[in-house]
Amino acid sequence: MRKRECLVCILFACGWFKGEGSCVTFVGAPAIVQAFNFKEASRFIKKLIPMKNILLLLLMLAMILASCQNDGSASKKQGGGPNSDLIRNPATANMPTDTNQLARILFEEPEFNFGTVKEGDIVEHIFKFTNTGKVPLTILKCRSSCGCTVPEWPEEPIPPGGTGEIKAKFNTEGKSLEQKKSITVTANTYPNESKVVLKGMVTPVK
Repeated sequence: MRKRECLVCILFACGWFKGEGSCVTFVGAPAIVQAFNFKEASRFIKKLIPMKNILLLLLMLAMILASCQNDGSASKKQGGGPNSDLIRNPATANMPTDTNQLARILFEEPEFNFGTVKEGDIVEHIFKFTNTGKVPLTILKCRSSCGCTVPEWPEEPIPPGGTGEIKAKFNTEGKSLEQKKSITVTANTYPNESKVVLKGMVTPVK
């Protein structure tokens, strides 16, 4: 097959031409749909596009294909490791067969009772933890059960045996009586979610 006929095939595959069987329709026809076979299409392309432009177009198509392949390779390399899917999307990721390949988070005090405070006080506490797993621990996010509680967590990975802290700040404004606020920690751990709790009594302001 000659070069120009090869180009027709490429244009057909790219959607520039449409057709059924041996007939091809040139999409760029403004008013009248032009249908013709491959030989006629080749002659049409020969008139429409000079040879040097055809070679330039083929070169551009080759560069685009190479770029697409590189993008695919890069996406496969992103966040490598047995727990990479769990870090990026822990809700849907499949757990690896060997859970030893995941980090483990152990809190010194997963539940803290702040006692009794007055309404409007700010309760702050630091939950300390240790990575007891065999791989670095990466916390993806922390979310609280209430907007009145704001967590802060380390962004850098915690190495095996290393320690870290999650700071919690609870604003008691508008709260009263018994309070219990939880913070859910999502990480590359097994299980992939763990919780810490702040609880206590808030005395309403009269």
